[in-house]
Amino acid sequence: MAPDAALRALPPAETIDIGSQALRVRIAPAAGGRIAQIVHDGQTWLCGPDEDERAIAWGCYPMLPWAGRIRGGRFGFDGHDFQLPANLGPHAIHGVGFMLPWEVVARSSTQVELSLRLPDDARWPFGGVAMQRIAVTARGLRLDLSVTAGECAMPRPVLGWHPWFRKPERLEFTPGQYYPRDAEGIATLPPAPPPPGPWDDCFINTRPVYLHRAGQVLRLTSDCDHWVVFDERAHATCVEPQTGPPDAFNLLPGRRLAAGECVTASCTLEWP
Repeated sequence: MAPDAALRALPPAETIDIGSQALRVRIAPAAGGRIAQIVHDGQTWLCGPDEDERAIAWGCYPMLPWAGRIRGGRFGFDGHDFQLPANLGPHAIHGVGFMLPWEVVARSSTQVELSLRLPDDARWPFGGVAMQRIAVTARGLRLDLSVTAGECAMPRPVLGWHPWFRKPERLEFTPGQYYPRDAEGIATLPPAPPPPGPWDDCFINTRPVYLHRAGQVLRLTSDCDHWVVFDERAHATCVEPQTGPPDAFNLLPGRRLAAGECVTASCTLEWP
């Protein structure tokens, strides 16, 4: 990717609508396999490209095979040093999935399954296959992600979602600890008690998260135990469940995914 590729707009793309009268979900497979919009009982929940068209700044997109920044795009694995292309300043951010077109492999009126063959080049020198499923359920929306290694091992991927929610009136979030950020804004160890907001930080959290907006309440749950919250913008709050911290390949070296092995993550959005 060219420098600051994450800040460039994606080309226009066709969309797929799924759901019911109460909950409509619009998906843009070619625009990084992202959810372009969620409408619940007439209320739109996501920021769209009309507000900020940069690839990093709208909808709800999958983050893989890493989430957050990899410091300088550099990390070591199995005795070798790797350099990923920088796509946000000097760093590599949010993986490759949100910038690439995904293939629709199955669809119905209530769900879509998407596939992405991961690069086997400088962008990600390990290959593999990513899958995601977006499904409207009786109570809300369920999201599933996976990465399966190909013929070679890879650093254990960090999977996650990056939703740009329209600014809620209230956010209920009570994490246990957080990763302090250094002068470059990148997570460090050891974890510490969370500071007061506003935040652009990664937290350790196992509790539901609630967003209150326009008379509705959205409940977020996930099997992920890491959550990034970014609420420094006036128009949006990002609440991002993910399976590990930013810069995980450097913070937690030695974690690996063997050839043919699969890692998964799931997330639910419900309006109780």
